[in-house]
Amino acid sequence: MNRLLIISFTATVTLTVALVGCAAEPEDIPDPEPIQFAPNDWPWWRGPHRNGVAAANQDLPLHWSATENVVWSTPVPGRGHGAVTVMGGQLFLATADKALQIQSVICYDRDSGEQQWQTTIHEGGFVEGQNQKASYASSSVACDGRQLFISFLHDGRLLTTALDRSGNLVWQTQISDYVIHQGYGASPAPYESLVIVAADNKGGGAIAGLHRATGQIVWTHTRPKTPNYSSPIILNAAGRDQLVMIGCNRVASFDPLTGGALWKIEGATTECVTSTVTDGQHVFSSGGYPTNHLAAIRADGSGEIVWQHDLRIYVPSMIEHEGCLYAVTDAGVAMCLRCDTGQEQWKKRLGGSFSASLVLADDNLFATNEEGQTFIFKADPEKFQLVAENKLGEELFATPTICGGRIYMRVASYDGQLRSETLYCLGR
Repeated sequence: MNRLLIISFTATVTLTVALVGCAAEPEDIPDPEPIQFAPNDWPWWRGPHRNGVAAANQDLPLHWSATENVVWSTPVPGRGHGAVTVMGGQLFLATADKALQIQSVICYDRDSGEQQWQTTIHEGGFVEGQNQKASYASSSVACDGRQLFISFLHDGRLLTTALDRSGNLVWQTQISDYVIHQGYGASPAPYESLVIVAADNKGGGAIAGLHRATGQIVWTHTRPKTPNYSSPIILNAAGRDQLVMIGCNRVASFDPLTGGALWKIEGATTECVTSTVTDGQHVFSSGGYPTNHLAAIRADGSGEIVWQHDLRIYVPSMIEHEGCLYAVTDAGVAMCLRCDTGQEQWKKRLGGSFSASLVLADDNLFATNEEGQTFIFKADPEKFQLVAENKLGEELFATPTICGGRIYMRVASYDGQLRSETLYCLGR
């Protein structure tokens, strides 16, 4: 029997710190439970390793449609571009209903697709002026095993909310005021005792480390007054964990636990959407406004830009695999570059416009365009090898999630002007 629990709350807890980079005293905050997830989970944006790479031995279907290799499908109320988060027996999605002015988080049963609960996070306060491709729920939910974290732009502010896995409110914290430009889509990033949130915007904004158990701001840094959309990503590069932020005309690295600045270089483009990746020695910055930009930056703090190209990889995030960088441009050209030199190995036009990011599973790359067409091709540096093409729905912006031998796709269809979303679970 389907258990449907709808919870609504409107309380807002506003927490601030007076000094940039100020850290709360450790004795003031209890230690949270360690972050826990299984190998077949997808706990946050871009997966367990934050790089879009799925666990090995997935045994995935290579062909699908609305009726072929569908384990289950279920309707998704409202609209959103956030990816599916998978933890244990549950799936989580952020969504927004513009007509009702509601932003919420939904939980589904992993095995059946039945909706377990829906929690309203915010009511009203929808700010006009977004890019027509944007949604009011473009962030992905993050889960540390016990709690869920989601960030929404609401009423001119960026707020991060924590729920328990039954959908109950734990805490809510304002990160900064937010002046809308294109919208908001950065996803929270749990790390050790913290959840890290970015709120770059043309009014200023901040990047902050919040205590996972309480929502208290442990450290924060003010950011330039420029629009930017990239998520905070923690990478192990140059022998240490680094929190890397691209965009705002810079690439900046911080200690993710303390917020301490590690290094910064000027010159990256202003607006970025992609989440950076690493090969262990470099971080790769890509953006698309006001200039097209792809660069390899040495991650040791030397400030060296090893190579750069004039390529528009603005929205879809890339994949690093065995010394090569795989990318799809917004205009639908797949390519492979060497990480150390930037040398182009091959490129191939796929077709269509791309917003969803690449996902790698079992040496196959999954690239899905905005029309719902997925191209599967080999992660092979020698040549482009197309494995399969599949079509599902009529519109797709959310990046597919691949884990536990399943592919989870959030797609939209149209009946005249009426748009509806469906969550598909695909498997053999």
